[in-house]
Amino acid sequence: MSTQKLHVFKFAKFQTILFAIAGVITGLFYSVGGFFVDLFTIGLNGGTALAFLALIGMPAIFAATGFCFGIVEALLYNSIRNWLHIKHDFFV
Repeated sequence: MSTQKLHVFKFAKFQTILFAIAGVITGLFYSVGGFFVDLFTIGLNGGTALAFLALIGMPAIFAATGFCFGIVEALLYNSIRNWLHIKHDFFV
């Protein structure tokens, strides 16, 4: 029984979307949590405003990381796919 090859860029796009969603969630926690910490401790300042850039930066960084990981994972999977025998929906 032979498994199908994983389509590298389709899987990388899928990973990019998943990681970007994780980046949005993490950015929200970071910026809103930092806002409340600053509000109740040292007061609002430029660093607080800078923390809200995490809403843009974290999804971008997470998405780029997800794309790179997706490529590496798909290439690794394709190189050892005959030993794994796993069914998936990302075939070529």
